[in-house]
Amino acid sequence: MSTSKKTSTHTYKNDERNASILININGELFPREEAKVSVFDSAFMLGDGVWEGLRVHNGKIAFLQTHLDRLWAGAKALDFDPGITQQELSDRLDATLKANDMDDGVHLRMMVSRGTKSTPYQDPRVTITKPTIVIVPEHKEALPETIEKGVDLFTVHVRRGFPDVQDPKLNSHSKINCILACIQATKAGADEALMLDPHGFVATCNSTHFFIVKNGQVMTSTGQFCIDGVTRGAVLEICRQNDIPHAQTQFSLSDVYSADEAFVTGTFAGLVPVKNVDGREIGSGSRGPMVERLQGLYIEMLAKECADD
Repeated sequence: MSTSKKTSTHTYKNDERNASILININGELFPREEAKVSVFDSAFMLGDGVWEGLRVHNGKIAFLQTHLDRLWAGAKALDFDPGITQQELSDRLDATLKANDMDDGVHLRMMVSRGTKSTPYQDPRVTITKPTIVIVPEHKEALPETIEKGVDLFTVHVRRGFPDVQDPKLNSHSKINCILACIQATKAGADEALMLDPHGFVATCNSTHFFIVKNGQVMTSTGQFCIDGVTRGAVLEICRQNDIPHAQTQFSLSDVYSADEAFVTGTFAGLVPVKNVDGREIGSGSRGPMVERLQGLYIEMLAKECADD
């Protein structure tokens, strides 16, 4: 992956160890170059499945139960059973990490599709196997300069839509709206896309959640038009625990442009400051005091979450 000037919150430094990782497919381990699923798989063919991104700290997967609950809720919404218990999947994740001798600085991509189909057709009734479960572990960490210096955003025309079209709360493999948003932001020379809801208020980013800080208050969207972000929820909990004024509310681009600070959150990079939105410098154009404080509190929360038993 390129580490050019314009990248994203998911930019990382290549690690040679990733060439020899073992990938878990339905409980079996395969070398990277041999890890394959069927061209008839529901996720490949139709984007029919759900996924989670996980971080490993101190030998433990952070906020694992929250991620599993979100995965199961997504599968339930898509009307399929993962075909495995949460404990069995947790054990499979642990076995994958152990087989790769991984205990820190690791990102896991866990994907569950409806399964393999008998023919190229959307109807779930032509699915002929149990769900496909893939776990991809990689030695991957956010670049320190991204966390310190931040990213630039561009507001795109692609909206986070109403739930009767495609529910934006569903963390499905069908991410084409986010991909189109990412493309537009990249073409505009930004690092990531800022997306509005159907009413014109700020919703989220294409792969992270968005916050602003104004007059000492931390604000994020109502959450109606974005997935239930795990790191987003952690930041809101940090604010509650530390008596930091905060709100989940509607706000517009005018509020963003005049904000004192802004930042995005995600499982991969945690909290990342936002320097610029649509060519407008946010605050001082560098990481502000609230973002730096929240970054420190988030690191403390991770340490407690992944502490030795």
